[in-house]
Amino acid sequence: MLQKLENKKSLFTLSFICVICVIVNVVTVPHNILSWDVFGYYLYLPLAFIYHDLGATDFSVVEQIVEKYSNTPTFYQGMHMPSGEFVIKYSMGLAFLYLPFFAIGHIIALLSSYPADGFSLPYQYALWIGGIAYTIAGLVLVRKLALKYFNDFVTALILIIIYLGTNYFMNTSFYGQNAMSHNYLFTLYLLFVLITIKWHRATKMKYMVPLGMLAGIIILSRPSEIVCLAIPLLWGVTDLESFTNKIRLLTKNYGQVLVFAGLLLLIGGFQFAYWKAFTGKFLFYTYGINPGEGFEFFTPYVIEVLFSFRKGWLLYTPIMFFALIGMRFLYKQNKGLFIPVLVYFFLNLYIVSCWSTWWYAESFGQRALVPSYALLIIPLGYTLNWIQSNSLLVQRLLFTLLLALGGLNLFQTWQYHKGIIHGSRMSMDYYLSAFGETAVTEDDKKLMLINRSFDGIEQFTNEDEYERKVLQVIDFESLKEEGISMEYAYSGKASFQLNEKEIYSLTSATPFTEVTDHYYAWIRGSVMVYPIIDAKSNPTSFVICFEHNGYSYKYKALDFEKLNLKLNEWNEVTFDYLTPEVRNKQDLLKVYVWHRGTEKIFVDDLKVEVFELKQ
Repeated sequence: MLQKLENKKSLFTLSFICVICVIVNVVTVPHNILSWDVFGYYLYLPLAFIYHDLGATDFSVVEQIVEKYSNTPTFYQGMHMPSGEFVIKYSMGLAFLYLPFFAIGHIIALLSSYPADGFSLPYQYALWIGGIAYTIAGLVLVRKLALKYFNDFVTALILIIIYLGTNYFMNTSFYGQNAMSHNYLFTLYLLFVLITIKWHRATKMKYMVPLGMLAGIIILSRPSEIVCLAIPLLWGVTDLESFTNKIRLLTKNYGQVLVFAGLLLLIGGFQFAYWKAFTGKFLFYTYGINPGEGFEFFTPYVIEVLFSFRKGWLLYTPIMFFALIGMRFLYKQNKGLFIPVLVYFFLNLYIVSCWSTWWYAESFGQRALVPSYALLIIPLGYTLNWIQSNSLLVQRLLFTLLLALGGLNLFQTWQYHKGIIHGSRMSMDYYLSAFGETAVTEDDKKLMLINRSFDGIEQFTNEDEYERKVLQVIDFESLKEEGISMEYAYSGKASFQLNEKEIYSLTSATPFTEVTDHYYAWIRGSVMVYPIIDAKSNPTSFVICFEHNGYSYKYKALDFEKLNLKLNEWNEVTFDYLTPEVRNKQDLLKVYVWHRGTEKIFVDDLKVEVFELKQ
């Protein structure tokens, strides 16, 4: 009873923030939670249990769903295989976690007038409520873990800081963000740590089994979370001798270790079986659908992830400086926790920073680091302990700073909610102009990073604000290449003849570093075309793309058959192209003509122009 009385502060705090969680989720209920990335995580379930077509061989079903519910502007969530199947980009861990809520939604749909199609309102609300349940469960587990190491007051502070003082608030409580992997993984990590503690206190199979299951589902949800294995492996390790003792402990309990490994393989086996069934391979890199993104292990973006104005973790969640400072106190006071927490944090930070699109799409702050808060509450608590042990003046100063940083997070969360802080286009100039503001002007918004469309439609409407330069002109004169023809020429004496054998024109290929020294540019490609038969029966395309290691990304093609080209005379074909977020600055800008027909067509004076924003 005394223990319960002592823990009233944290219990009241937990109850209070859970109420806030529910209220904010209700106020910002999403139009359709089964959209964007969540659509991809979730798609396994209706395909398997409703349409009985996990490979989506009849893709018209998916197209009809998207047409009806507007889940996504493009099908970036997967890729079509040559055999006709649609392979989902994301691993299936989240689908397993969604399964109970999907089942509830399906039952409600069957018993009501809503379509039992996997995407109607009962399914949407079931998943939304499930996300709220996971958030509340996570907060309950935060309190449970914190009370193992800290007093009631510090535990209450940890709850407030994690929920209201970090981007965990935005990423669990607004617009259905609770359905994203970060919310689920945060809760699973807390449970994983708590069971790790139990196993080390009593090395019993009843703890190893759930530990293996949790590790399996965590990794299946996001394969990069394999770093979670460092937590039980290094728990209690303080030096080389204790690490040796840890290996002996695992060897002594080899049966349990084998069960742990078996559960990992069993759970991971679902993904391997899926890949084998629909790709023919047990291991398949689904993110290869877009060569423009991927891991860059030798050039991580650590500084950008931590400090950039675009999405710097410590810029948008500065209160977590206190967690990092706490590593020092953790080292001095509890080395058995210091090593697993430190190793996990740095491994996770490194992997998060190696992803080439390190800003992780539209989000507030570094959402990819949210699951790591489950471990960072420990050094955060040690910092709060240290503050409590200081003089009253130091306590007042540091608690005031904590309050200010927490207030900043809430204000910037509100700014994000109002569209003042943008989810992916923040720049230093715009951040400074918007800092502390409750509204921004159109002139302020011009300070953002360039707007990139999700639907692929790009219009270059403000050409007068850019400086123009010619990057390259290929006139096909003085060349001894196959395809050079003297039959027709727009300028000079030669052009390039495309036919059934010569399907590609000569290509303009330029590294991004030679295209511009800015982070983006507009490209204008133009070419003179001489068709001798109707383009609809002799299709040809003008192509602009970037190439990374021989694979194209941000591929754009203008099809001649969609144009009103005049026969037996020269026509100018031109289109504008916004450079992508290049994966590597040595990636090549390629501009060329691709002939898809069988009859000849002539091209001349292929020109590439670059438009750079005036300084």
